[in-house]
Amino acid sequence: MRFLLPLLLLPLSLYAQETATPPPDFDDDRPTNVILIMTDNHGAWTLGCYGNPDIETPNIDRIAYEGIRFRNAFSSNAVCSPTRATYLTGLIPSQHGVHCFLRRNEAQMGDNTYCTIEEFRSLPKVFKENGYACGLVGKWHLGANMQPQEGFDDYWITMPHGATSEFYDAEVIEDGELRKEPGYLTDLWTRHAQKFITENQKKPFFLFLSYNGPYGLGKLLLNPPRNRHYNNYAEDLFPSFPRAEEHPWLFNNKDYLNNIVSIRRFAAELSGVDDGVGDVMETLLDLGLDDNTLIIFCADQGWIGGQNGIWGMGDHTRPLTAFDGMMKVPLMFRHTNHIRPGQVSDIMVSNYDLMPTLLGYLGLDDDRNLNENSPGRDFSEALQGKEIPWQDVVFYEMENCRCVRTKTAKYVHRFPDGPHELYDLKNDPGEKMNFYGQPSQAELQKTLKEGLDAFFKVYAVPKYDLYNDGTSKARLLSDPSVGPTRP
Repeated sequence: MRFLLPLLLLPLSLYAQETATPPPDFDDDRPTNVILIMTDNHGAWTLGCYGNPDIETPNIDRIAYEGIRFRNAFSSNAVCSPTRATYLTGLIPSQHGVHCFLRRNEAQMGDNTYCTIEEFRSLPKVFKENGYACGLVGKWHLGANMQPQEGFDDYWITMPHGATSEFYDAEVIEDGELRKEPGYLTDLWTRHAQKFITENQKKPFFLFLSYNGPYGLGKLLLNPPRNRHYNNYAEDLFPSFPRAEEHPWLFNNKDYLNNIVSIRRFAAELSGVDDGVGDVMETLLDLGLDDNTLIIFCADQGWIGGQNGIWGMGDHTRPLTAFDGMMKVPLMFRHTNHIRPGQVSDIMVSNYDLMPTLLGYLGLDDDRNLNENSPGRDFSEALQGKEIPWQDVVFYEMENCRCVRTKTAKYVHRFPDGPHELYDLKNDPGEKMNFYGQPSQAELQKTLKEGLDAFFKVYAVPKYDLYNDGTSKARLLSDPSVGPTRP
């Protein structure tokens, strides 16, 4: 089943690029390699290809310019563990049960470890079953970190926990052992990505290259960067970062708002990730794998650095929030000679759409490979510039905060007593004026609320439906008495 809001509000549209291209002509004897590059706490607005003039990201921008970029890609949650579970399964938190980030004592390390998505179909499981070598390099944050999970048994190097306290002298897990990495952590992930590709160049491979940068959080933001971009940004003022009065709901990260040291640190870490992306692309070219490798670049969730008077994501406010910058993520696909370069798509997509889209693109979209009742939609034909029927609507949940967003409006509901929000995004894209409860917007508010309720009625699993006494695999911020629970 694929949920649709009332057609009166959101008619189905046919989307196409300027000229359609034929579907990929894949070599049946050599399946397409896949590299999924994911960044941590990263809003789309910080990249050059999304219009940022201040931060140098030429290699990430190249993925966009040599493929297709999605202007309206969204994450369905505000924090790491839930969004990563959604990317890999096509399920929302109310289905996979990971409603918040895993703490240090939850599932990841110690006596109570387990993989929080082990009962579901996942991208690495599907790829493994189809003959791919599968590797995880970088952040995992989904549990049982010491040993390979979900089919990533060909290569596994990760972190013991999800949070980043610094990028030097950080703990890593390699070959089943915990150790400290004295060098720059971003460079370590890049080197291991290159190593995995080199070792598996004779077979199809799936690499999940999961950088824990740029990571615009934590006390590290009070320290200048130590990487090679320190001097590049030492005098820059970064006008693309709004200097705004603190929002009354801001709960965390107050020391970083409007702080030029924090801004420069974020920029340097993002450019460090960009260097790694360029090195990985160079390795593909050197090994003759460039034409046969699909690269996907995305972020786990959005992040804002001053917009709305907030620094961070939707978990850093009280109440929990769903402003656009927290929801919007970069998303781009590059597959040389198969995806026409220079494409930009305006359709609204979510991270729960990635799994069906990727499998559809590769011809692996058998029902057995997909989780039952996933809300994910397959937009793989849009990668080829084809017309597709599409409804521009995405859904979001962060514990007791749920949201439905269309091209022109957003409704935010908080269980049980609010506050609720309604925004006219056509005339107020910065979400400054809350129209909730205004008589002039009563019909729109009613329609969006009904659509939001109907979506979760279709897809939420009773066990993990927080609006109906469900529980969570991770302890909640909105109600610490809930969670963690095991399936």
